[in-house]
Amino acid sequence: MGSKNKLKKFRDNDTFNNVFQPSRDDLLSDSFEFKGKWSESIFNNNNPIVLELGCGKGEYSVELAKKNPNINFIGIDIKGARFWRGAKTATESNINNVKFIRAQIELVEFLFDKNEVSEIWITFPDPQITYKRTKHRLTNLDFLKKYKIILQKNGFINLKTDSEFLHGYTLGVLQAMVGPEILYSNHDIYKREGSPEEVTEIKTHYESLFLKEDKPITYIKFKI
Repeated sequence: MGSKNKLKKFRDNDTFNNVFQPSRDDLLSDSFEFKGKWSESIFNNNNPIVLELGCGKGEYSVELAKKNPNINFIGIDIKGARFWRGAKTATESNINNVKFIRAQIELVEFLFDKNEVSEIWITFPDPQITYKRTKHRLTNLDFLKKYKIILQKNGFINLKTDSEFLHGYTLGVLQAMVGPEILYSNHDIYKREGSPEEVTEIKTHYESLFLKEDKPITYIKFKI
């Protein structure tokens, strides 16, 4: 039953106008047709472009799009059956300022041109705690270098996570770099005052479960 449901979601994704599924070969050959052209070819405006990396079900991307109609949002995840939910919700609700891409995050610089993105959200990624998984952490130095290429000069990154480990790891990576600027850091956004509204007003399904368990949610906003 599960596999049939997943296949149906894949078929749905093929019909959604807000879903893009470039092949790995096209990306690696740097021939993706919308790289550098998202504003003019897809959104048909010059509004800022904001990414959610590892968007899961796409809940955060959709909610951000609803709250910010003058900003364009793109959720990226390799698992299309997950973001199907967000793509379907956006389609049915006529939310036109949010799109989804099925691709690996490590190929992000082949999806977007230099300075094409104004902001990045990383929400509840797998912290990849073991040392062998360091290369897969979305805030390791290699990933940050990729983000820097596509971000505008004053662009920034948001990390929202339930992992104290990833929060601390990211702060350590930033402190070891030359030039990054930490704009805001909080180890428990719901119990300490001053957290930005967009961080506390939008909650994913899993975030709600974490909060029921009284698990702290951490947040960092930074430039690189």
